[in-house]
Amino acid sequence: MSSLALYLMGIVVLIGGLAYGAHLAGVAAQWIAVGAVVLLGIGIVTAVSRTRSKDPPVEPDP
Repeated sequence: MSSLALYLMGIVVLIGGLAYGAHLAGVAAQWIAVGAVVLLGIGIVTAVSRTRSKDPPVEPDP
């Protein structure tokens, strides 16, 4: 399994836990959904930036 997939799975578990906690705290379902979508977007951007392979250095032509 790739690092990206593991990172995203962790983000989904985190969002699930936070959404459950918000539900238990009495937060409205619409705000839980908004928070989950925002956190998922941040998680995807972060996962891609942290697991992206670096470009090899370019050697100048002689």
